[in-house]
Parts: sequence; C-alpha cells; structure tokens
Amino acid sequence: TIEEVINYLRAQGEKVGLVKVRLFRPFSSEHLFGAIPESAKAITVLDRTKEPGALGEPLYQDVCTAFIERGQRPTILGGRYGLGSKEFNPAMVLAVYENMKAGSPKNQFTVGIVDDVTGTSLDVGESQDVTPEGTVQCKFWGLGADGTVGANKSAIKIIGDNTDMYAQAYFSYDSKKSGGVTISHLRFGNNPIQSTYLIDTADYIACHKANYVDIYDVLEGIKDGGTFVLNSPWTPEQMEEKIPAGMRQTIARKKLKFYNINAEKIASEVGLGGRINMIMQTAFFKLANVIPVDDAIAYLKDQIQYLFAKKSQKIVDMNNAAVDQTLENLVEIEYSESWAEASAKSVSEKDEPDFVKNVMRPMLAQQGDNLPVSAFQPDGIFPVDTTKYEKRGVAINVPEWIMENCIQCNQCAMVCPHASIRPVLLTEEELGQAPDGLEAK
Repeated sequence: TIEEVINYLRAQGEKVGLVKVRLFRPFSSEHLFGAIPESAKAITVLDRTKEPGALGEPLYQDVCTAFIERGQRPTILGGRYGLGSKEFNPAMVLAVYENMKAGSPKNQFTVGIVDDVTGTSLDVGESQDVTPEGTVQCKFWGLGADGTVGANKSAIKIIGDNTDMYAQAYFSYDSKKSGGVTISHLRFGNNPIQSTYLIDTADYIACHKANYVDIYDVLEGIKDGGTFVLNSPWTPEQMEEKIPAGMRQTIARKKLKFYNINAEKIASEVGLGGRINMIMQTAFFKLANVIPVDDAIAYLKDQIQYLFAKKSQKIVDMNNAAVDQTLENLVEIEYSESWAEASAKSVSEKDEPDFVKNVMRPMLAQQGDNLPVSAFQPDGIFPVDTTKYEKRGVAINVPEWIMENCIQCNQCAMVCPHASIRPVLLTEEELGQAPDGLEAK
C-alpha cells in the first residue's frame, strides 16, 4: 500500500521513500544506512505491534539506536498501524507523510484507530484513489448462500485466464454464514495490483439484496459517474419511495448510472430458487466493461458447464437459461434531478440500551471500524442479552403454519433452524383466556 502511494506522490514531484525491513534480528545497521539516503530529513518507523511500558516499539528503538551510534540526527518518529485488524489504506499512508512535514510532528502515534481518549491518533483525510490508471474496482454486496462469492471467484478466473489483465479478489463476510452479509472486493487492471486494502473508491457497486439499501451504506466511496446495480422487485416508479433519501442524493449528485434487475424472479422461473449468482454476474460483465460482454458470456457458460456438468445437465441448462434472460431484464433507471435534494423522513428513536445504540448498531451497519476508542467499555466487556435487538429481515420467503394441514407431529418445529415455528401445548382453560386472533388446533 505504501509503495502504491509513493508511486502516486512521486508522480506529483514529492520526495518520499520506503524501506522494508525483511530481517529484524540480527539488526543490520549497515544495510539500513545503505537503504536510507543521507539527504533524508524525516523518518517514520511503523511497527505493527504495541509494547505497553516501553519507550517505543522494537523497530523504532533499533532505528533510533543505529542513528545515534552513527552520530546522525534526522527527525525519527514512531507509529503503530494495523492494530486490531484495522485497515491500512492510502489515506492513512498520506496522513503519515503529512505528519512528517508538520512543524511539530506527532511522535508515538497510532494510525487507523480514532483514539479520542489518549489523543495518540493521526487525523486521516478522505479516501484517495491512488491505483494506477485503468484499474477497475468493483464491490458486490451479497447474502450468504445466494452464490455471490462463488460467482465472483468465477469472474476473477474468467478475466485472469482469458486476458492479459491482472486480477485481485478479497471476500469479507461475517460468521453468520448462510443469511449473513458478504462483501466481495474485485480489482482488475493492466498494471500489477498493490492494493492490500478493501475498496473504498469503487467504479462499480452491485447490491444483490433489496433491503440492504435500508441497512447499509452500500454506495459508500463510489466514484462520480460510477455504475450501481440493484437486485430488487421494484418498478422504476417505486424507486422514489423504496430507496432512502441519502442514497437517492448520492445517486443524483454523483451522476451514477443506475440499473435494476429482478434476479429472484428470473431464478425462480428457471428453477434455481434463491441462487441469483449467474444472473448478477452476467449483469456485471455487461455493465463493468472489463472485457467484451459477448466474450464474457461465452466464458461464463464454459464455467457453468465445468462447475455443474457432474451434477446434471438440467442444472447446466437452468443456469444457461438464467444467463440468457438477464440482459433483456436489466433496466436502466431514469431518475429525476430532484433526487439530489431528497430529504429524509424523521424516524423516532428506539428505546434501546446505550451499548446497542452506540456500539452494536454501527457494527451491524458495517461501520464498526469507524467507532472511536471512547465508545467502548474500558474492560472490553460485551453485554449479554443483545441478540434480540438484531432483526435482519433478509428471508425471501418465510414459513407459515397452515392449521388445516397440521397433524401435530411437531417435525416443522424440530427441523426449523430459526425457531420461526414454536409449538405450545394449551389446556382448554388457557384457550378460553387467550387473546382474540390466536389460532389453535
């Protein structure tokens, strides 16, 4: 990541550099001074560790000692990065270089964590796109078990195997498995890809689950003029009421190309159930312009044959039918300029514990990395009894008890992993006192 930023800064005439320490012990002063030019005025040593009680982190202490023994005294600063699995992105690298230029630079700093308790963190600016020209960055919001991750792996292979382009994929998903949120980060380019961080400036964003527009900031970081694809059952006329005001503002202000497809409808018609992956993948190849769409569809059908031929020709045919129906069902949404001034409806605040409001809700909205240190308990305890506040509402179909069909075998309750059907044994007396509308057999 630092190399990528250096290439970007040097193209603008900045005098910056980087030394990578490959072997820490035994520490070689000779190799260090061979790598750092004598003209260096300020040096920052980044350690990916925290040593409480020490005067500085290990690499920082050794670099300071090496310079003192040599009699050289450039400004040497120490910093920590990447703690707690935090991102280390170009904006953070730029903050480190800006700190070195400051009149009174901050020493023993942290970058990537907003430390508003001890005040050690550097201020990090807006996300910067420092990728080489021609790099296409794509982000896919999927639902665990809808096939999005598998399809994106196929896309990477198709582009990597059939073109001279470099390709990179990273999949970020939680422990909820089936039904949890999955975010796929794909990059393609004609130059080697050095970006070792999640995409925060995207050319293309696809949202494979309609109700995500209410839960997550799916358009965060999309570039001006970028492409947004939504899988939803909504008509173009319904978009005005279904899409939140903040999202409509982003679409209009950034002049995005906005498309919609009802992938679930196509998938159910061809017999694929909830597997919408090939449909959304076809839409991606059509709209992202990474490779010609006709070539991409031919490669995609080869992949389908390879992946599903062992299972049955019927499954191959169903997936091919889904691909064929995609392009005719992909609709560009013509939105009005008034979206740029859309105003949000006021929402009444829920009566929830502070922890749920201030820590859990941002985490559930994929904003947990932005929480400052002060948001957390000093002892790090996560309160119990918080699951009841998370209602995801991600199911396409929900089970319903049909009383006249019920033989009271209880198998539905036993087999349902989500406890959406719960059997209760009632006496005649209890039934007499039950509220109106209670169905019982």
